[in-house]
Amino acid sequence: MLVALTAMWGSAFTLTKIAVSGLPAELVVAGRLVIASLLLVPLAFLLARRPPRGRRLWVYYTLIALLGNALPFFLITWGQRNIDSGLAGILMAVMPLVTLGLAHYFVPGERLTASRVVGFLLGFAGIVVLMGPEVLLKLTYEKGQLTPMFAVLGGAVCYAISATLARLRPRSDAVSSAAATTMIASFMVLPAVFTQGKVSVVTQATPAEWVAVALLGIFSTAIAAIVYFSLISRAGPTFVSQLNYLIPPWAVLMGITVLGESPESSQLYALGLILGGILLTQFDPFGSRPARERQKAGQTAEVHESQVVPR
Repeated sequence: MLVALTAMWGSAFTLTKIAVSGLPAELVVAGRLVIASLLLVPLAFLLARRPPRGRRLWVYYTLIALLGNALPFFLITWGQRNIDSGLAGILMAVMPLVTLGLAHYFVPGERLTASRVVGFLLGFAGIVVLMGPEVLLKLTYEKGQLTPMFAVLGGAVCYAISATLARLRPRSDAVSSAAATTMIASFMVLPAVFTQGKVSVVTQATPAEWVAVALLGIFSTAIAAIVYFSLISRAGPTFVSQLNYLIPPWAVLMGITVLGESPESSQLYALGLILGGILLTQFDPFGSRPARERQKAGQTAEVHESQVVPR
């Protein structure tokens, strides 16, 4: 499931690049969210065992929609207009480390262990090797770059908080959760499209750009949201946050398999560090049981998304 989510979210960068070549970024994100909502809301009514109820649950949905979709998109998109993509990748790699700390204090069973800390630091080191160690030299103040850097870093923190909230939400199935959050996020971003007059450019877009938006909505948003909520409930936010370590190697792998690029030795070293770090977070070298087994004592009973059946 983690690999599938990595593929869907990792491919979103290529699809977004195609879409924004002729469409404003605000219209692209609004389009993918609206398409996902149109698919997920009817699906939730057909498959969900019961519609989500309770004010507390909808408060969680609203916060997840804001911190997991609307706000980080605008922060990261705005920040990447002014800083290099490699620097943005390093800043986004902070997200798993922030999630590790938040989960330790707020999520039962997500204990902060030495093996997890070392594993996450190995993953971060892999991202540094992949992007190039020289990128670290840019983590200093340069005129006009400090605010964009904080914007991207703020987006990473938003994703970390959203992952923690998704695990702590009241019991609800993955389809209903995905439908609710994408619907709310759509309502959040649509006003920006209309107030800035972005709708008038839709007639100028090419078919390829609209296909990219449709694929973003179907795969990178709708299906990915279902997998995301299911994986959050089963493995916890700390495990899922490692997506930020896997997405850059996925982009490299796509370049090798699709574009025929040759892998560099540094990329292979980076992949080894990242995969080794992820393995270390799941197994304690000082114990005999996998880390997930140790978490069971602290986890409460919940609805598993695999049990969602038609009404």
